[in-house]
Amino acid sequence: MMELLANVGLGLGVALTPQNLAYCFIGVFMGMVVGVLPGIGALAAISMLFPITFHLDATPALIMLAGLFYGTAYGGSTTSILINVPGQSSSAVTALDGYPMARQGRAGVALFLTTVASFIGGSIGIILMMLFSPVIQRYALDFSAQEYFALMVLGLVGASTMSSGSAIKSLAMVILGLMIGTVGFDVFSGAARFNFGIYELYEGVSIVAITMGVFGLGEIIKAVGEPMDETVERRRVTLRSMIPTRDDMRQFWRPTVRGSLLGSFLGTLPGTGATIASYMAYSVEVKLAKDPSRFGQGAIEGISSPEAANNAADQTAFIPTLTLGIPGSATMALMLGVLMINGITPGPQLITARPDLFWGLVMSFWIGNLMLVILNIPFIGLWVRLLTVPGHILYPVILVFVCIGSFSVNNASFDIWIVALFGIFGYLMRVFDYPPAPLILGFVLGPLLEQNFRRSMVLADGNFLTFFERPISCAVMVATLALLAWSAAKTLYSSRPAGG
Repeated sequence: MMELLANVGLGLGVALTPQNLAYCFIGVFMGMVVGVLPGIGALAAISMLFPITFHLDATPALIMLAGLFYGTAYGGSTTSILINVPGQSSSAVTALDGYPMARQGRAGVALFLTTVASFIGGSIGIILMMLFSPVIQRYALDFSAQEYFALMVLGLVGASTMSSGSAIKSLAMVILGLMIGTVGFDVFSGAARFNFGIYELYEGVSIVAITMGVFGLGEIIKAVGEPMDETVERRRVTLRSMIPTRDDMRQFWRPTVRGSLLGSFLGTLPGTGATIASYMAYSVEVKLAKDPSRFGQGAIEGISSPEAANNAADQTAFIPTLTLGIPGSATMALMLGVLMINGITPGPQLITARPDLFWGLVMSFWIGNLMLVILNIPFIGLWVRLLTVPGHILYPVILVFVCIGSFSVNNASFDIWIVALFGIFGYLMRVFDYPPAPLILGFVLGPLLEQNFRRSMVLADGNFLTFFERPISCAVMVATLALLAWSAAKTLYSSRPAGG
């Protein structure tokens, strides 16, 4: 305990310096604004700010980019609730119940509760990060390719079986994501694969383009043909209308705690993250609900648990990134890039070699989350006024932001065509009820999964049992098989005819 308190004091001393406070504010403010803007996610924003980090030390650079990263989770729910267009993929599930609340005239309550849930989820994630990062660091030295592969398989299976909707459709999206992830150079041989001779695909498909296409443009295409509710467009939300009722709060607390704990756990798994955390949290609430039919109609649990989960996952996502040196997403990969630019090697030795950086970053999370609550709540009325913007003005503006965000990452117009392609595909996914989150997860995890599988096969001379010969990987693989068996049994049971 004394060691933890000493580390907290060290971190506060670093995070409260004027320079780091300034960069923390810049990060969270820009993150909130970027999260509010549909089609511009954390990855695109961090990519645009990444060149700035070449002129900063590692600590303020990470504090700024991290603030932008978790700040988008606060803002990302805003557009999900107001206009049914997620600011980022992890906020997509919030739209399922948040948007119906807005159509019922309860947008202010929805935004207020998501802000509180985001803060609680982030706080629990930070606490767990403080307690368990040193422990994970000690065990991380025993991890090998087998453990990494097993953890990633668990994440993929969880995305397929735990997300709401058809497990078969989710699995199909995961497989498609894995296939898209194989496009580009083979990291072992250097050979180009599945690029069809297209130069722009030599380095693979841009995750920014895929995300913006599926979640941004796909929703715009779907929304263009749907008339907006005129009564909601003209509704003014006062400060009084933002205050939740006693019944709202009764339905709020337990799902928020459950989502925080689930998100904190999933955030620590390499390759998983806020998107899967939010979907799994929503799925858990549906399964625990006495009346599942309430979901999709404006259920408080449907916004509080996913928002708490994705914010908790955003915080604990730094655990594998900093303690194991494994980026769980493309965004985390950019965080590692900041470290390497400054000559710092991420991994098990980071906490002991640079405790000022690690604990300063952790303490900045507390400061950043407090800043976001202070900034977000006063602006709720402003965000609600977005409902008064006519669709023929709003949708072209969103489309412009989507194109700017996708183009700015690589300065390539080819990415805009990728956005268009996946926008059409995203629209078709919505029409035929295919979940988009497993597609993104499979795409992000695909290359890492392949690398660790092939490395494991080399180390074990092609013996597939190697994943069951090491205690940690064996336990994870057994858990994965149990999850598959449970999903298969559930599918068979649900497919049985009534009375059969």
